[in-house]
Amino acid sequence: MRILVAEDDMHVARYIQTRLKAEHFTVDLASDGLEAQRLAVENDYDLLIIDIGLPGADGLQVLRFVRVNKPLIPIVMLSGYNTVEDRIRGLDGGADDYVTKPFSFAELSARIRALLRRVESPSSSVLRAQDLEVDLGTRVVTRAGRRIDLSSREYMLLTYLMKNAGRVVTRSMIIEHVWSLAYDTSTNVVDVYINYLRSKIDKGFQHKLIQTIRGVGYQIERRVSGPETEDPGSSEG
Repeated sequence: MRILVAEDDMHVARYIQTRLKAEHFTVDLASDGLEAQRLAVENDYDLLIIDIGLPGADGLQVLRFVRVNKPLIPIVMLSGYNTVEDRIRGLDGGADDYVTKPFSFAELSARIRALLRRVESPSSSVLRAQDLEVDLGTRVVTRAGRRIDLSSREYMLLTYLMKNAGRVVTRSMIIEHVWSLAYDTSTNVVDVYINYLRSKIDKGFQHKLIQTIRGVGYQIERRVSGPETEDPGSSEG
């Protein structure tokens, strides 16, 4: 998962980034409010951490901006102000949580996990794309009712594609979200794992769900079609 930390105190920002990376998050940093607004719109984040005292545009301005452009993204406000009125101002402004400085990283991490669990609530715990289903609770993957066994990394890749069903995701986006690494143009790891998934998800079916968008990336189709049938020419099933 990818998190944006908007914090002008670089000592605090680097500390949060290092600790979150140790918990297998990809973390981007913004040192002022205008940069935070730009990054929040240009990139896909699973959660934002915004300091209230940012230069350029303060944290509340960034909060309001993000809520207009990406209303569903979870947001944690960081602040040195800890009065009830300050917390109310942040929460009423659209923050999902409010953490005051100095803070315990263990508590911040727990709050982040709680917000991310809330996003993947039971009502949305099953991802669907046509006849392909991923149950986020049990980690069971099925297509046309047939269970598909995936490795941990294959499951992470499929989940990321399914959460972005109908949308093209680039190799850079995939490697940042699934491997938590900066994209290296010399690696073909994404293409290798896409082929692994295709051999398990699409092989034996007439309609192929995992699509290559030449020169851009990959997508899983969201559209609903008629009942899928396995290819009679396949040796599977």
